[in-house]
Amino acid sequence: MLTMDFDRLGLRPGHRMLDVGCGAGRHAFEAYRRGADVVALDRNAAELDGVATMFAAMAEAGEAPPDTSAVALVGDALALDFPDATFDCVIAAEVLEHIVEDDKAMWELARVVKPGGIVAVSVPRWLPERICWALSDAYHEVEGGHVRIYRADELVAKLRDTGLRPVHRHHAHALHAPYWWLKCVVSDENPLVRAYHRFLVWDLMRRPWLTRTAERLLDPLIGKSVVVYLEKPAVVDDAA
Repeated sequence: MLTMDFDRLGLRPGHRMLDVGCGAGRHAFEAYRRGADVVALDRNAAELDGVATMFAAMAEAGEAPPDTSAVALVGDALALDFPDATFDCVIAAEVLEHIVEDDKAMWELARVVKPGGIVAVSVPRWLPERICWALSDAYHEVEGGHVRIYRADELVAKLRDTGLRPVHRHHAHALHAPYWWLKCVVSDENPLVRAYHRFLVWDLMRRPWLTRTAERLLDPLIGKSVVVYLEKPAVVDDAA
């Protein structure tokens, strides 16, 4: 399940992409398939073992171009261990809402992307997230859980302060919002929750036109995530 629109990332074979807080690696895998040199970074070493295993399996199966690289690294979003202007594209999907010093992480994202490169960030959207917080304290009062709820304009303003220039935004995963609301009300073992989860898995695998159309129409209303795309301005030659 991809949150980012890869057509907007501008990735081309040979580009370098950093996936900050990669989790299970869904976006990193797609970038690797498209021929990017990928660094998947996360604080969870155990989860990164699975990402590295998948990278190796993809290479063996020929799912990525043979001259493309992909590595999984343990790292900290507040102190990215890369030189300035290293990557053509940097993404952070559903990460910033977990970080207390989110402004510091945003500056790091902007620092390591090249001039002319793209930074893409997604966070839970304000209204669906506010409903989850209202329905269940346990939803967010967990170690490593969500520490804030963003309004889209607030998120864009904070990213703009790093010198990035917003170029687009959209919403995603409308069909997932009711699932999380339901989970906040009843337990994971409830038959309704389990049935809804099966539906989401079926939809992910089959992607029928009916649910794809429904989600496209519902995304502006109840999309679970807001996604923003920003460009790092190219360096201007003052002598020109």
